[in-house]
Order: sequence, then C-alpha cells, then structure tokens
Amino acid sequence: MTNSESQHPTPLPRTAVPDGITDPVESARAELKAALAAIEVRGNFPRRIEKASQRGIVQARAFAQRNPVGAAAAVAGVAAVVGGIVWLIARAASR
Repeated sequence: MTNSESQHPTPLPRTAVPDGITDPVESARAELKAALAAIEVRGNFPRRIEKASQRGIVQARAFAQRNPVGAAAAVAGVAAVVGGIVWLIARAASR
C-alpha cells in the first residue's frame, strides 16, 4: 500500500458489506443493511429520474455554450416536432 492510499482510504459504498466482520450476527446485519441500501438505490425512481434530468440539463447547457447555433436549431427542431404531433392529434380528434 502506498502512502497516499493509507492517508486517504476510499470510502465504502452504502451497498457494500465491509470486510473483517467475524461475528455472524454483525455480518448478517451488515448484509441486510447493504441489501436494503441497494434496494433503495435501485427502487427510488423519482430520485433516479431527478438525477438523470439534472445530468441532461448540464449536458444541454454545455452544448449550448459550445455551439449556440446548434442549440437554437435543436430547440427549433424539437418545437417543430412537438407542434406537428399536437397538430396531428387535434386533426384526428376533430374528425
């Protein structure tokens, strides 16, 4: 182990079971805690959706900073597609 590794140990993720637990009861508790944390991480859809949307917003802003004309074209394209879909639905509903 290098000096940098001993000074700054990597934190253990919430979904991992720590090594070195010899007591079977403590081991079972640690495994249960890790399993529940994994279920929470995988099953919390609103949180996952929020994180994904935040990543998308950051990427869109970065793209707009790099390429403002491309971003404007993308916005116009999305608006045209949404407008076309709304028009088709309104036309189908009026018949």
